[in-house]
Order: sequence, then structure tokens, then C-alpha cells
Amino acid sequence: MILDNTLTLPQFISVVRHGEKVELSDAARQRIEKARAVIEQIVEGDTAIYGVNTGFGKFENVQIDPSQLAQLQYNLIVSHAIGVGEALPAEVVRGMLLLRAQSLSLGHSGVRVEVVELLLSLLNAGAHPVIPAQGSVGASGDLAPLAHLALGLIGLGEIEYQGQVRPAADVLGELGLRPVTLQAKEGLALINGTQLMGSLLALALHDARTLLGTANLAAAMTVEARYGSHRPFQSDVVGLRPHPGAVEVARELREFLAGSEIAPSHLTGDGKVQDAYSLRAVPQVHGATWDAIAQAERVLAVEFVSVTDNPLIFPETGEVVSGGNFHGQPLAVTIDALKVAVAELGSISERRTEQLLNPALSGLPAFLTPQGGLNSGFMIAQYTSAALVSENKVLAHPASVDSIPTSANQEDHVSMGAHAARQLRAIVQNVQNVLAIELMCAAQGLDFQKLRAGKGVQAAYEYIRSFVPHLEQDRYFRPEVLRLREEIASGELLRVAQAVPLGTATPAKLADRGENDLDTTSRH
Repeated sequence: MILDNTLTLPQFISVVRHGEKVELSDAARQRIEKARAVIEQIVEGDTAIYGVNTGFGKFENVQIDPSQLAQLQYNLIVSHAIGVGEALPAEVVRGMLLLRAQSLSLGHSGVRVEVVELLLSLLNAGAHPVIPAQGSVGASGDLAPLAHLALGLIGLGEIEYQGQVRPAADVLGELGLRPVTLQAKEGLALINGTQLMGSLLALALHDARTLLGTANLAAAMTVEARYGSHRPFQSDVVGLRPHPGAVEVARELREFLAGSEIAPSHLTGDGKVQDAYSLRAVPQVHGATWDAIAQAERVLAVEFVSVTDNPLIFPETGEVVSGGNFHGQPLAVTIDALKVAVAELGSISERRTEQLLNPALSGLPAFLTPQGGLNSGFMIAQYTSAALVSENKVLAHPASVDSIPTSANQEDHVSMGAHAARQLRAIVQNVQNVLAIELMCAAQGLDFQKLRAGKGVQAAYEYIRSFVPHLEQDRYFRPEVLRLREEIASGELLRVAQAVPLGTATPAKLADRGENDLDTTSRH
């Protein structure tokens, strides 16, 4: 990939998760060099410019002698690299390397080209500075985490390379790379930014889009196993309240359910008037998540092409301006909203699992075991699902409503965006497990049906059954839940369900035209 002035989420994923190599475009090199020329002119003069020849934060009024500017940048990195907690996953660090290089390449930061090239060299080599997860308050950017990233560039700290954590200097030497000696402004440019929360958001957002499609699939499978009605998903029904997400979710549900033999089988003799909300209101609940994801994608698209450090360099005029582009609030508020939206996918999924397991609701064997009492069936699977959903309620509490002053009240309002982003990642992973449990239970529920489900549902059911056998007697099925979670996270299960060609004149399609209501009893 050529790094220029644009970056998309698919490109980000291709680099971060699939190892695509990145190089600077010629235009980016020129932009970087022009901004650097402004810094060199400042260094030669005696005008005090924040972060170039002054101290930082509360020390903004302390002017630094030109002979000490390299020491100033070194001191900045080593003093700020004081994060704690577990090391961030490699993919998060890869995202930080890419996003930091992208922002610097836009030509308003004042670093040398060799600094950006070293970032990309580490990324391309799969060498990842060890970055503790905790320490950012999300204003002045992700200072502590990015300082740990910068440590690797100057040969300090540790780098994870080929599965081993080693001293950064040793890894750089093995790769034939030389540590940089940071010059004026460069340390500040490396650590002022939103790249930790941006990387976490980008990864979680990609996973959330897959998660939403899988949640739609799980809901469709439960509807079939529960003899649920398809009518609430008709386009004319949802069209009376046409939020984009609800319309899209209903369309996808209809595709998964198309060609169902189960739905026509209970056209008569079904005494239920209407289904529970967790079945009937899937377009509205999942649709709200769809809308939140779409909004987050818009925010991330802006962030991907933004300069987020301080001060900002304007090469055309030579102006240097201190601003607030580093503040994480645009991301923090978006992430908090996405946390709630993704958590709701888990909340309603757990309720659908209850619909499957409770014989008073489902008409199926209690806990989906044919020999209850001797066997517990999926009883405790629902407990696990409930535990994860309740944990998500804590994680979904908005981090961005909190603030705590730092740097002697110079930085008196902060975003807590990194907190929100780490919570979002945990919520996504929890919901993947919740959906894995629902899908496993729904597959068991379909085992008690004698007819084929809708085409997408049937394809997913058969795929699940290729590695999760029918539960006849109690067994240890935690490994099966974990395998199913992997299939969800990778998107493979969703691809299987979406790959089935739609038939013609199926009951679901007829229902869209009002020619077949599917359920001609009083359920509506």
C-alpha cells in the first residue's frame, strides 16, 4: 500500500491484520520535508515556539537553549513512557504504527522523513514496540502509550519480534535499522495524537460490522427454531418507520429466511398472537446498532485523514499554531455510543437464548436436552451468556463523561477515550461469545425440527454441525463455544450464510409483495 493522504478501513485491516506492506508516496515525502523546513528555520531563530524550543505542558514558558533541543526530545519520550498494565495486542500496536505514520505523512507535524520511514520499517518487519495498555487520559492524545511506541524508535524499551520480546536495540540491529536521534519537535509529534484510541476503534469497528451480520443470522436461526413469525421483517412493515439500520437488518433477515419450509408449516394451528420482542423487534434493535456503526465509520473516516498533534505547521505560510486537534473527544463520544450499541446485540441475544431454553416459551425440551434431569443440557450456557451481558453493562458506562485535570491544570479537560476504546474491544469479544452460545442453542433447537430452515440459516446450521455435534447427553462443550466464537470473529460463519444464492418465489419474497403473510393466524 502506498501511504499518501488517504486511508480507508479496509486498507487499515489489510495492513494491520494481513501484513500488507506500506511505503510512503513521493507526495507524502515532499509534504513532510516542507513542514520540516519550517522547524529548521525556527531552530535557527530565537522565537519561542511551544514544543520546538520550549518545555511542555506547565513548562511551556521555559525556553530551551538550541544546544539542548535533542536532549529535550529524548527527555520527553523517556519521562512520558510510564504506562502500566498488560501489553497491548500486536494488532493494536500495528494499527498505532500505521496511524501515526499516516498522520505525520500529511505534512503538518515537522518531523524528518526518516522518522516516518522507521515507523513503517517496524510495521513492515512485524516488529512491535511493547506498549502498556494503561496510562492515557485521551487529551494531548495518548501520551504515555505513544511514548512507549517512540521508545522503540530511539532504541529503548522492548520490541516483540517473531514471538519474542527483546530489547529494542537488539531487534533494530537484527533488522539492520538504526535508532533515530530525535531532533526539534519530533518527540512531541510522535506522542501527541489519538492513535491508540483510533487503532482500537478501527479494529473494533471492523469486528462490530461482522458481529452485527452474525447477530442477524443468529436471530434468524432462533426465529426458525422457535417457530417465530417472519411477518415483522416484511419491507412494508419496517418501511413505516424506515430508519436505515432497521431497513437493512430486515432485508438481511429476509435473505437468511428465504425458502423456509418451517414458516409455512405453522400457517394454521399456531395459537400464539405475537412473538416476544427479542424475536419480533430484531430490525429495530439490531438496526439501531447498524446506525451507530455507520456513524462511527463516518467519524473514523475523518480521523484517518487528520493531523492530531500540536503545534501544527503550515508550510505555505510558515505559521506554527497551537490548537486542540490532539483532544480525543470526537472519538471518545463516538466510542461510548458504539459500546452501548454493540452491548445491546448481546443483551437481546441472551434473551433469545432464554426463548430457546425455556420450555414454557419455546415448546422445545427444557434446556434443549431430550433427557432432562439426568442431563442439564444448555442450562449453564445461558448463565455464561447472562454473566457476559451483565459485565457489558459495566463496560458500556460512558467513559467520556469523566474528566480529571492533568499537568497542573494546563490540561484541564480530558476525554478518557482510551478507556472507552479498551472497553469497546472487551464488549465486542464478550458479544462474540454470547452469540456463539445463542447459535449453538439455536442449532440444537433446529435439530428438533423436521423441516429445512431458510436457505441462509440452513447453510449456517449445517456448517455449525460440521464441528459442533448434536447434544444428546451432557458433554464438555466449552471448546465448541470457543471454536464457534472463532468462526464468528473471522467472519467465516457469516460468509457461509451469505453465500447461499436466493431462490425465486420463496415465501419470504412473496411476503414482501403482500401475497403470502406466512402466518395467517392472528399473530401480527
